[in-house]
Amino acid sequence: MIKIDLHIHTIPTASDSAFDFDLAKLKAYVASASLDAIAITNHNVFDFRQYEDIRSNVTGSVLPGIEVDVDGCHVLVIADPPRADKLVLASQRLEERNAGPDNPVAVSDLLEIFGNLSDYIIIPHSEKKPAIRAATFASLAAFVTAGEVDSPKKFVRCAKDEQKLVPVLFSDARMSATLERFPARCTFLQCGEPTFAAIKETLRYRSKVFLSREDGNALFPVLGDGLEVSTGLNVLLGDRSSGKTHLLNRISAEHDNVKYIRQFSLVQLDEAQYERDFNAELDRRRSRHSEEYLSAFKGVVDEIFGIDLDAHDRSLDIFVDALLRSAEEVDRADSFSKTRLFSESTFKIAEDNSLATLIEAVRHLIENVENRPIIEKHLDLAPLRALAVELIEALWARNAERSKKDVANRIIEDARRQLAVRTSATQVPDLDLYAIAMDRKRVARFEEIARDLRREAVIYERPVQGFRVVARKRPFGGAGELKAISGKKIAFSDAMDCYNQPYEFLRCLMGKPELAEADFYRFFAHIVYEILNRDGYNVSGGERSEYRLIQEISDAQSFDLLLIDEPESSFDNMFLKGNVNAIIRDIARTMPVIVVTHNSTVGASLGADYLLCARKESGPTGRTHKIYRGYPTDQSLRAHDGSSVPTYDVLLTSLEAGEEAYQQRRASYEAVKH
Repeated sequence: MIKIDLHIHTIPTASDSAFDFDLAKLKAYVASASLDAIAITNHNVFDFRQYEDIRSNVTGSVLPGIEVDVDGCHVLVIADPPRADKLVLASQRLEERNAGPDNPVAVSDLLEIFGNLSDYIIIPHSEKKPAIRAATFASLAAFVTAGEVDSPKKFVRCAKDEQKLVPVLFSDARMSATLERFPARCTFLQCGEPTFAAIKETLRYRSKVFLSREDGNALFPVLGDGLEVSTGLNVLLGDRSSGKTHLLNRISAEHDNVKYIRQFSLVQLDEAQYERDFNAELDRRRSRHSEEYLSAFKGVVDEIFGIDLDAHDRSLDIFVDALLRSAEEVDRADSFSKTRLFSESTFKIAEDNSLATLIEAVRHLIENVENRPIIEKHLDLAPLRALAVELIEALWARNAERSKKDVANRIIEDARRQLAVRTSATQVPDLDLYAIAMDRKRVARFEEIARDLRREAVIYERPVQGFRVVARKRPFGGAGELKAISGKKIAFSDAMDCYNQPYEFLRCLMGKPELAEADFYRFFAHIVYEILNRDGYNVSGGERSEYRLIQEISDAQSFDLLLIDEPESSFDNMFLKGNVNAIIRDIARTMPVIVVTHNSTVGASLGADYLLCARKESGPTGRTHKIYRGYPTDQSLRAHDGSSVPTYDVLLTSLEAGEEAYQQRRASYEAVKH
């Protein structure tokens, strides 16, 4: 088994913050991490002299490489040391092309720059930003060796999924003199020698790539000093002031995308502040559900926004009046008013985007690379291309027809104006009665939808470990609620007066310049978000803390590592055992979790995959902090220096206040029971 880190930076580039390379720091990192092989992979550049200097001073195998910006993603191109001269030429070509984050090279350029990519180890960012795109991967798939991920959580997920690339986890570290902590990210290979050929061959098999030397993917190094923890559920025990919280702080500092639930952070200390925080969180979640539920209605409001029924009524009055006067004057018509163009109507030119939308859909089918095999399985691309051509020709013809009508309309309108000047006869204005009728239908339908939207109903309901999260819609109860939704100091009493007439209500909102048009849809129905207890009532103060703890743990799914410091603080044992333990166990199936506890309900009932014990001990140099670790079934837990402590003693001391107290309580319980 060898340990490798094939992603190390030694030269600052446009993709980095400025740093000064420190060879001594790199040597210390390789030695302390016991690395068998490293690769020097700077962004779009390779310095042969620096590489040779590093190779002659660092123990183990040192591979030459370049991290290339390719189509918006990063790709590691690593060579065999005897072929390092190829990277010199490639680096010159990348410099000539000004390759960088703002000017990435294409896959075709990569082939031209490096030659036969089969001669290299090719590792793109896979589950790591900026990740390789599907189209780019399709062009590189034949040469790709493995995929780089950015966390143990993603490593384990990819290792289990045969459809994913073989995962590797590297430091991506900048070897600067100011580097305070050595990174913990590395990969172990079931490989005899750390040579280029052996590493490349081993990376072909996911069954030979691991997070730890002896325990496969069950453990991973969580700190740069080599401390390993489980990729599942870890329980951290220890006396007061033994360094448990300090350890969590170190882990949080050394990892990205960590969810850290600190001790007492969710407990109600300042009642007023807690009330504000809880309500703010509820309002955030309510806003999200409101946006999701009302998004379709927003399109309805946007369509009605441009309809002015009052203007239509005024136009109709003018039209009818002119029509009546024209009928009365028919006997007095002159040559100008008898001209056909005097009363000619213009062509109706309606907006029609359906053909353009259809062309775009066909184009997507033709050009889609990611799903090309599925598309070609059911559709022949040649008829699709012919369809696209015919649709485009139809669009051109339709646009030409629209242009002709537009020219004709301008001629008609100009002639009508000139004839009107030369006669005293009444000219009937050109009015689209069908469009007015359709607008009235649209408004009627809008009012029907708006009234239905206000009817009270539950729109979302989900059980959460003994609680019920409910979102319901209802009418706004007053101007104050409208003002709260707006977040502005605006009077809404006038709007509330016409709230039951949706169209008039919308026109009233339009009269408030402080409101954005895009937000009008939010004022038609009030979305209420509630947290209910088992009895169906709104949660009390203590229940709020319980719910927030559960919610915080549940939200950790989007993170790569979850740290929880003493969840038992201010929570009763039944809640911990029945609710918290269950949700922690569920999350630990998909990501690493570390829980600090003194509580036997959590510590003993949680079903940990791995145990950690923090101890403060006396030594030759004074008081020291040590971490012992092992599996729950191990007879003893071991520290990095080889010392050990009995697992039985650790559990009884940390969770039961010692064996004597445990036996006394046990006897008391037995006496009461019988």
